[in-house]
Amino acid sequence: MTDDLLTAALEAAECGWHVFPLRPGTKRPVLHGERACPGTGPCAAGHRKWEERATNDPDRIRAAWSQAPYNVGIATGPSGLLVVDLDTPEHKGRADAPDGATTFGALCERAEHTVPDTYRTRTPSGGGHLYFTTPPCVRLTNTAGTVADSVDTRAWGGYVVAAGSITPAGRYEALCDRLAAPLPEWLHAILKPASKPPQGPSEASAGQSRRYADVALSNEARNVATAQQGAREAALFRAARALGRFVAWGDLPRHVVEQALQEAGETAGLSASECRSTLRSALNWSIAHNQARRDAA
Repeated sequence: MTDDLLTAALEAAECGWHVFPLRPGTKRPVLHGERACPGTGPCAAGHRKWEERATNDPDRIRAAWSQAPYNVGIATGPSGLLVVDLDTPEHKGRADAPDGATTFGALCERAEHTVPDTYRTRTPSGGGHLYFTTPPCVRLTNTAGTVADSVDTRAWGGYVVAAGSITPAGRYEALCDRLAAPLPEWLHAILKPASKPPQGPSEASAGQSRRYADVALSNEARNVATAQQGAREAALFRAARALGRFVAWGDLPRHVVEQALQEAGETAGLSASECRSTLRSALNWSIAHNQARRDAA
């Protein structure tokens, strides 16, 4: 088993991916945490986390995996990867949870694209990982439910378990031998952080904030209404994410935002039901994550 896991680590490294050891039979990193850091060896100049210590150097990999049958973790950020994690209802712990593969497939259909053809693995729970390469100089972070229900992503700050690794639930399996495909532009548009409004002085009046919110609403609605085919739902999603903060801060009523973006989405060619579904999830996420007031000028 040790030889098989070493081979899995080396094969991942041949793809340019940065790997690090996981405890045998688990998904947990074997490297020490910051509190237990001895301050020696690789950490002599300060604690180095698993993401910093992940490597694609074959000699370092052989040295590490000669010690124990470690599972293989892939640090997605340093590897230039974004991995879409498709969960199953069982993984979410409840039978009525949505199936990640189903919701992701529906999202692709609404975006007028097929499910991307790329390197993928099956997890022991029956879920799946879709691997994509990210554009140069792009730094995406992990998300949970941003793309769709039961669809998470791993990028900087995250990792996935590589094919060949084994847990008590079973083995992680590669479902194809193709290379990871570039991250689709429409998916990248959904994952890009919403642009922050210019920061004004902390004493900015409520009137100024509302005026800024009105301008932002007008601009975002125009962007959605003029979005090109294939990018319409992503534009609507991004606009709702950007405007949800103003709803959370009390600068815009939610029904005003929903009505403006609903009309803009239908003008662009989306159906009424597609607009409602996208708006609901994007606004709920943005409102929940923007409770703290940040003044806008």
